[in-house]
Amino acid sequence: MRLAEGIVIDLEETFGVLKFSGQRRERFVQDEDGNRTDDVKERTYDLKSMKQGMMIQVSIPAEAGIKDFKYNQIVTLVDPVIDTVANANFNRVETSWYMKAKDLVIATAPVKPQEKPNTNDKK
Repeated sequence: MRLAEGIVIDLEETFGVLKFSGQRRERFVQDEDGNRTDDVKERTYDLKSMKQGMMIQVSIPAEAGIKDFKYNQIVTLVDPVIDTVANANFNRVETSWYMKAKDLVIATAPVKPQEKPNTNDKK
């Protein structure tokens, strides 16, 4: 199975409310010799998923900036995608799933449409 574009998910249906927990790690750029540089490639954050009932991890590109939200701040992901990495090991293959997003932002409350006054009332 090939997942060139990853698996696009329905954020609300899959994870429900997401709460910020903290930064887990930073992944650094490697130079042409394979040595680690001081340039950050991406940051991984822990989020509490109310629908999954567990902590999930999401990686965000370094260009999105450092996310230093309050603990349990309700957040949302921008364009999340789930993808896989497969490692062949003799006569079996192990697959790891990971989630990436373009950004992690504070969730805004959904805007409720205002009710229009009923102008057809006859008295």
